[in-house]
Amino acid sequence: MKKKSPVKKTLGRIRPYTGLLLLAMLTSLVGISLTLYIPVLTGNAVDHIIGKGSVGFDDVARILIYIAVALVGVTVCQWLMNYLVNLVSFRTVRDLRREVFRKLNTVPLSYTDTHAHGDLISRVINDIDAVGDGLTQMFLQLFSGVVTIVGTLVFMLMTDWRIALAVFFLTPLSLFVAAFIGKLSAKRFREQQILQGEISSYVEEHVGNQRIVKAFAYEDRAQEEFEKLNDKLYDVGFKAQYAGALANPSTRLVNAIVYAAVALIGALTVLSGTLTIGGLSCFLTYANQYTKPFNEVTGVLTQLQTAIAAAGRVFEVLEAEDETPDALGGAGDACRGEVCFKNVGFFYTPDKPLIKDFSLKVPGGCHVAIVGPTGCGKTTLINLLMRFYDVNTGSITVDGEDIRSLPRDLHRRRFGMVLQDSWLFKGTIMENLRYGNEKATDEQVISAAKAAYAHSFIRRMPDGYNAEISEGGGNLSQGQKQLLCIARAMLSNPSVLILDEATSSIDTLTEIRVQKAFAKMMKGKTAFVVAHRLSTIRDSDIILVMRDGDITEQGTHDELLKKHGFYYKLYHSQFDSVSK
Repeated sequence: MKKKSPVKKTLGRIRPYTGLLLLAMLTSLVGISLTLYIPVLTGNAVDHIIGKGSVGFDDVARILIYIAVALVGVTVCQWLMNYLVNLVSFRTVRDLRREVFRKLNTVPLSYTDTHAHGDLISRVINDIDAVGDGLTQMFLQLFSGVVTIVGTLVFMLMTDWRIALAVFFLTPLSLFVAAFIGKLSAKRFREQQILQGEISSYVEEHVGNQRIVKAFAYEDRAQEEFEKLNDKLYDVGFKAQYAGALANPSTRLVNAIVYAAVALIGALTVLSGTLTIGGLSCFLTYANQYTKPFNEVTGVLTQLQTAIAAAGRVFEVLEAEDETPDALGGAGDACRGEVCFKNVGFFYTPDKPLIKDFSLKVPGGCHVAIVGPTGCGKTTLINLLMRFYDVNTGSITVDGEDIRSLPRDLHRRRFGMVLQDSWLFKGTIMENLRYGNEKATDEQVISAAKAAYAHSFIRRMPDGYNAEISEGGGNLSQGQKQLLCIARAMLSNPSVLILDEATSSIDTLTEIRVQKAFAKMMKGKTAFVVAHRLSTIRDSDIILVMRDGDITEQGTHDELLKKHGFYYKLYHSQFDSVSK
């Protein structure tokens, strides 16, 4: 099946506004008809002025009134058409942006993991804006241009068919020039949009990690990398704009030839006595109006090419595969917390399997610690448990039910998750804490903050719980952000808690207190703890030691030390280094 072009896909999004578009086209037809009628009136007025021995002042005055009324009608129609076209364009852009944002919430996590975030942002904002600009120009210039061309030809045929045929046969030359240049520049505009996405991604990454950039004195190298991308965009953009800019003067040259041909043939026709001076005046006006749409369309050709390239990038997102459909049903939020991994296999890329034939049974209320070197699969295990990724082979069950048979939101509501990378959004502290439980009362929020030992620093802030947090929590320390994330997880009161280096940015005394709060909250509940500091997981019911996606050792802290295996080496490597 042949895929639709980006233009056809974009036009399909306009269908809900067909009525407004038809009304815009109707006003355009009326306006253009009046515009084309004005040269006829002007020609009649000229004939009344150059009459032999007399000037028909009364007739000229009457014609001038008609021209004035026609001009008012043209102005009203043009205003109304512009208003309606912009209304359709802005509503289509609004719908398209809403659709793309909704799509980003339905694609699997692997999609956003494998696409630069700045590039995705550029598609949502810059590319859709370019599509909107292209739609506006397409309807204002293309449609009115086509109607003007057809209408002008009809009027010229009615005035003198011979001159009209000369104009008609010279038209393909102008179309050929425009099409040739458009094809030449299309590739450049696609490259330009891709590079704009790359620059957006680089800037977003650079600005979001300014502390790291400055800490490693990377400013000059970052500038060099940016300059390379910027220079590349300059080169491609210059070539694209140059190619696009050739269209307008080229078609103007062809149209000047058309105008000259009309003037020459018209003058000869007047001399032969088959056309009046007023008729020639009318024809020259029509020749100018006939060529004007070609000039206008090629003048915005650059914008149209940019819009087509941008639409292609937008629809790449919209056509990405969604997450596998959610299952129906489920027993509710209540959960005993019995988790079972059965022969689980997983890979991010088929040629590099990460987890192979992994099996584990965790009784309800059990506290499981997962340790191992970087890249061994600890966080991947959590991603699979939360169903951010689906297993490739085997299954994961909770309370005996395959998690793929549950709706994702129901499954994830059972879990509370605190990560090493703390995430907060722009808003008040109260709003950020309630993200875990929108129905929580103020008293419950404050209670959770106290349990997470965040209440004291919140109270010291100027507006307390109503203090504004900047984007990403930039006005808080890393430890404060982590405490707020811990309080948010506690407020959700999950059946299963997942901690992925959740206390890595907290001082030792607060960490001990938070660990006690976690122990109290998770009493009788299942917990999975990913930790590098082995001192924090000594009391875990089960410690899993992972290497290369496999569990190499399993047991309590004391049992694993007695085995003198890999865990023994890990544990003593930390404490021996401290004692030295």
